[in-house]
Amino acid sequence: MKQVAQNYKSGELAVLDVPPPTCAPGGVLIRSLYSLISTGTELMKVGEAKLSLVGKAKARPDQVRKVLDSVAQQGAVNTYKKVMNKLDSYTPLGYSLCGVVVEVGAGAEEFSVGQLVAAAGNEFALHAEYNWVPVNLCVPVPDGVPPEQAAFSTVGAIAMQGVRQAEVQLGETAVVIGLGLVGQLVVRLLVAAGVRVFGIDTVEDRCRMAEKAGALHCSSADEAGVATLERALLEASNGLGADRILLAAGGHSNGPVETAARLARDRARVVDIGKTKLDLPWNAYYDKELDVRFSRSYGPGRYDDRYELEGIDYPAGYVRWTERRNLECFIDLIAREQIDVGSLVASVFPIADATEVYQQLSSGTLPGVGFLFEYPEVPQQEAAPQTTRVSRPSAPTTGSVRLGFIGAGNYASSMLLPHLQKDEDAVLAHVATNKSLSAANAQRRFGFETISTDADAVLTDRSLDAVFVVTRHSSHADLACRALESGKAVFVEKPLALTTEDVDRIVATVDATGNDRLMVGFNRRFAPLLTDLRDRFGTPGGNSSLRYLVNAGRLDPSSWYLDQDKEGSRFGGEGGHFIDTLSWWLNSPPTEVFAVPGPDAGDVVVTLRFANGSVGTISYVGGGNARFPKETLDITGGGRNGRLDNFQSASVWIGRKPATRKTRGTDKGQRIELEHFVAAVKAGGPMPISFDSLIATTRATIAVDRSLASGRPEPIQGTQ
Repeated sequence: MKQVAQNYKSGELAVLDVPPPTCAPGGVLIRSLYSLISTGTELMKVGEAKLSLVGKAKARPDQVRKVLDSVAQQGAVNTYKKVMNKLDSYTPLGYSLCGVVVEVGAGAEEFSVGQLVAAAGNEFALHAEYNWVPVNLCVPVPDGVPPEQAAFSTVGAIAMQGVRQAEVQLGETAVVIGLGLVGQLVVRLLVAAGVRVFGIDTVEDRCRMAEKAGALHCSSADEAGVATLERALLEASNGLGADRILLAAGGHSNGPVETAARLARDRARVVDIGKTKLDLPWNAYYDKELDVRFSRSYGPGRYDDRYELEGIDYPAGYVRWTERRNLECFIDLIAREQIDVGSLVASVFPIADATEVYQQLSSGTLPGVGFLFEYPEVPQQEAAPQTTRVSRPSAPTTGSVRLGFIGAGNYASSMLLPHLQKDEDAVLAHVATNKSLSAANAQRRFGFETISTDADAVLTDRSLDAVFVVTRHSSHADLACRALESGKAVFVEKPLALTTEDVDRIVATVDATGNDRLMVGFNRRFAPLLTDLRDRFGTPGGNSSLRYLVNAGRLDPSSWYLDQDKEGSRFGGEGGHFIDTLSWWLNSPPTEVFAVPGPDAGDVVVTLRFANGSVGTISYVGGGNARFPKETLDITGGGRNGRLDNFQSASVWIGRKPATRKTRGTDKGQRIELEHFVAAVKAGGPMPISFDSLIATTRATIAVDRSLASGRPEPIQGTQ
């Protein structure tokens, strides 16, 4: 299918041929008829992408701070790889469309195949021929509503949420500053609500358009225009001024917020809908005691994964107007002809012309505010699109290991695939991702022969020797079992499993198939500085004590790691790294785990006993300083000490003075780990880590949560 995408690093816009998405549970697969270009949001994104790296940094200072913190913890090289991986990728455009349902996922049975729907979401309702959209971002379109008008629904919901935040009342006066697409819709909604509307914009045609829609008077944004509008406003409001000011403007000028204070009455309300500069003139806002509010996107539910992805609605008695109900309301206003959006349509373009359209919009050569993409027609008796593969010719390979990837997110693309791409024994043959552009990015950057959006396409690909599972944690165990059953070697990024039942299933699968060619991404045991430290430390007489401090840092509130019910605890997802490292150092499996919670949510202090009598402690904490090194390992035993500082320096105390070695980068062992895995697959030899060790580490990691719940030590099954 065709999809519009942009490379954020280079600014390149393209219409790509990518595999269509699969129809997942909780949503519907939609064939697009029309999608609306958001001339504000999308052109801002397009403009940012064309900036230099310095310009991008100035535009996103919040991201710069995160990068600096990452440099302190992860090192400059690893941070650079991650940042460039995110920048040098195709990203989607679009978030408002109308189309036809072609497949219904489990849990979305309220919709039916062939139904006309409107859809929202900058991750779902994209400028693409097919989109999967979750139920709470999709609404039916009533009979009689033209699909090109229904495509306005998402931007209409943005305007509606702004009007709701303003809490307008009959007979009030309102000024809309910025009469672009959102501003024009705000004007129409206010007029429909019985409000006397005034408007300001730098473009004369937009002012006249708003007046035709019912605004009493609209003027230019210069001093003369504002003065003229102010006189008309005072006359209409008996000298009071505007009850409500709605900011629908963008840009870097502070003019809109200053004009708002000038036109507002005493104790008026100012609502920011667009992304405009808000350097509030203190005296003006204080003297009138103005109420400043923000309007967040389409309404309540936005940015809440439980609402948007899991379909959990807010009760109407508590949240009357959610984003879905705003979408429904806007469509209903169109259906009852109480709001006109047809007059906003300036041009309709075929999706194939998208690149040229954005260039014309950026240059200002296209007049108007409403622009739509239309999509090719298909036969009436249509079926869901085939979602398996998009391939390109490749040179034949002999004697190499053909690899398939399920998932190609930031970790895979920055820490795994670059190494495999350089390995002469590895062929990147097939990648499947949930999102079409993720697969296209992986093919463009790493040369995959085949891309798809269906994990089954990789699992059933008989040409593959090994499968990498680099997906969200909750899917690891199932995909690992299915890959083992297909007879392939399997590399699973940690964790291998989240529950004891899943571990038992993996063991049963290996027993039933005889295929134990399984590897988990416990890369730290392959880190050069750490392996060198163990060699220099030697084998002490008697038992050892190990202390591992992990300064994990705070998670972003939007991180999927926080979905503990589905993805397990944070330590459950990452803790296997550190347990494996201790077990490898001691060459002994863990036998018992005792865990207590730390000071912050998600923190845990874990004490492990090992079969050889040694003891290890892992302090996994998130409340430390973001610039403090992430990992510190101390080893004591047999009259000697060792210390690893964040994979950047390592010291051994055996004699009178410590012997310290340092590295310029932060190498956590991924390259060597992958070389060993590929070599083992090619030669048919043992996996780099034994199956028993992988299982013991996974059971110990799961036992940490069990110990937290029970408050007592928990034995590790099969290692006593």
